[in-house]
Formats: sequence, structure tokens, C-alpha cells
Amino acid sequence: MRVFGFAGFSGSGKTTLIERLIPSFVARGLRVSLVKHAHHTFDVDQPGKDSYRHRHAGATEVLVTSSRRWALMHELRGAAEPSMEELMARLSPCDLLLVEGYKRAAIPKLEVFREIVGEGALHPHDPHIVAIATDRPFQASIPVLDLNEPEAIGDFILRHVGLAAGVRTASPNAEAGTP
Repeated sequence: MRVFGFAGFSGSGKTTLIERLIPSFVARGLRVSLVKHAHHTFDVDQPGKDSYRHRHAGATEVLVTSSRRWALMHELRGAAEPSMEELMARLSPCDLLLVEGYKRAAIPKLEVFREIVGEGALHPHDPHIVAIATDRPFQASIPVLDLNEPEAIGDFILRHVGLAAGVRTASPNAEAGTP
């Protein structure tokens, strides 16, 4: 599994860019997964639903399944947050794992930078940022990509992780960690 991250401050456009890239990667025959780190309390469940009630009653894990999807919710109940590596081990095999957040992770990352957000650039302080995507002219010692050209950004990412030469997709029956 190839891993590529996106870093940037809130409001910079990371989610929107990823949302535009995923269909392009899928159209190229890639199997894509995503890990999104939230810096705040979040809930994927709805109050009043059975699964919500079971979690709040004390269940550590609740798996909800249907003919269209399944979701596993795991309550930490005071335990430490799992590392990105631990979470990656729980994912099904894929060709490309996109990571949003995890600013300090030692993975190749694209910095999404918008001057209007009012924050400084991250790349001078993170050696794992390999390029910047921005909507304004920008001087840097690493590649600068036009945030409004997601196809070019996607090409850069695939070249960087070694998937540009040919699409090799993960077999649904492959063992974990094997593309």
C-alpha cells in the first residue's frame, strides 16, 4: 500500500482537493482508501439509533452492517489514541492510502496552502512535505502546484509514490499489506 498525506490548516482546502482527486485515481483503476484525523470529538452515529444506544451503554465496539456498507465504531474509553500505523493495519488492502491530518506523520505529504487562511506555511518545518498546492504564486524550494489543477496534482502524487508507470490494483483477496 502506498501512502500519501495532505497537510494544511483548517480552511485551506484539503478535503475539497482530496474529494476531487479520489474520482481521478479510481478512474485510473486504483483502489483508494482514506484515513482522516479529527482534532476534536466526532460521531459517525446518530443519537437514538440502536448502535448509538449500544455504544453509550458501554460496548467497546459496535459493527453496523447492511447490504451496502459496514462500519465499525471503536470507543477508546480512556485508552491512548491508536497510531497511524495501527490504524493502517486495520484497513483492507488498497493501492493508495490518502491521509488527511496527521501533520507530524513521517509520510510524504502535500501542503495545501492558502494565504487567505492567515497562517504560515508548514513546509519549512516539515521535511516530509514534498510539494505545495496553492492558489497564488508562491516561492519555495520544493515543487509548487496549482491548487486549481487537480489532475496535475494527482499526476504528481502518483509519480511520487511510484504508481504513475502503470496501474497495479490491489486484489480484494490479497493478504493485508500486499498490493
